[in-house]
Amino acid sequence: MAHHSSITDGDAPAWWEQAATVFILFMLSGALIGPLFAPDPPDETPMLRLFWLPVYAMTLGLLLWRIRRLPRAWPALLAIGIMILIAFASKWWSIDPEVTQRRVIAFALSSLFAIYLAIGYPGRRLPGILMDASLVMAVCSLIAVFAYPTMGVHHGVNDGLWRGIWYEKNQMGLVMVSGAVAAAAVLASWPERRRRAWITLALCTLLVVATQSKTSLLCLVAGLGVVGGVWVMTRGGAAVGVAAIWIAVVSSALLLIILTQEPAAILTALGKDPSLTGRTDIWDAVMSYVSQRPWTGYGYSAFWEVDSKPADFIRLQTGWPVPSAHNGWLDLLVQVGWPATIFVGLIVAVVTVSAVLGLFGRGRAEGAYGLAILMVFIILSLSESVVMRHQSLPWSLFLVVMTRAWMVGREPVARAAISRHRVREALRRPAVA
Repeated sequence: MAHHSSITDGDAPAWWEQAATVFILFMLSGALIGPLFAPDPPDETPMLRLFWLPVYAMTLGLLLWRIRRLPRAWPALLAIGIMILIAFASKWWSIDPEVTQRRVIAFALSSLFAIYLAIGYPGRRLPGILMDASLVMAVCSLIAVFAYPTMGVHHGVNDGLWRGIWYEKNQMGLVMVSGAVAAAAVLASWPERRRRAWITLALCTLLVVATQSKTSLLCLVAGLGVVGGVWVMTRGGAAVGVAAIWIAVVSSALLLIILTQEPAAILTALGKDPSLTGRTDIWDAVMSYVSQRPWTGYGYSAFWEVDSKPADFIRLQTGWPVPSAHNGWLDLLVQVGWPATIFVGLIVAVVTVSAVLGLFGRGRAEGAYGLAILMVFIILSLSESVVMRHQSLPWSLFLVVMTRAWMVGREPVARAAISRHRVREALRRPAVA
């Protein structure tokens, strides 16, 4: 099994391909460009849209570069295609058709990047490239905090808390969680990159703590716990694996019981009030609008626009400028209705089952990172609007995991790696007279 990692990883993408990938991940995270060129968070400006044109061009170019591997991702392409059609169809009853149409295009192109990431970075190269991108963003955030605190540190609300190169501390926290989990997966399987992984893990964890975001801290603990659990299971044999699964199932059941029976106690322990800082009021108001359009919603990505009358009423009712439902599933529900939301929920459930069943058929890093990202995404979707977003790193990473879990056939690079391995083995054997 000494050659296993080289077979599953294949050849590394060229430096320019990796640089382009890191740049697109940088943009998907929402880093730097907005805070630097539009310090007051806008709904959307034409100038900021221009920055995405080269990103979309690079995405299409990278996908064409790996076009030979694309047929293996047809199940994910089919699921994503249906979601794009659902979002596009909502244009016909959207309360802001122009915004819906524009953001469906953005949603389609960012989804294609997720497909590229899945087919271009097999095995441990997936957490490897995500770790590298997170390290770049972590270093940039530290520079912003100490050299340009006007951008890197909150002032007024959340005064003194770090936000790095993002608009808001929660954004930095969630991106750094992804980086920390990726670094942990690399630590578990890639000795040659161990020093870089330790540095990334330390910096990302520091930045998560500096945000004081309870959601980010919970996601960090959950993600690192999954990576550690998979590492133990894959090293400890069948008995340890069964025991770990049993403990995980029992713990999840107990947590579910506690959350449903005593949610107030849990929220108090996390430093939050039982109303989730007014979020339950938002959810009640959103559900009242869902009941008016349960089948269709109000149009993809249109409900919370600046000129939206329903959103204005909720903002007036709650007394603050609510930007979203602060729940990914409620936000999706109010945009596209019950049938589409159930469809996406089933996809998430099937991907989770597929990832668990395929865990031991893939490399340790890929399996661990996939499950960890799913865990983080599911937790995050309950408090942030990340489900089926048009430009969102958490949603894009979910699509990457979905694509990897559903890919068919063998890796083209794997066959080449096996051939090279056989040649090397033949050259090492002593000649037989």
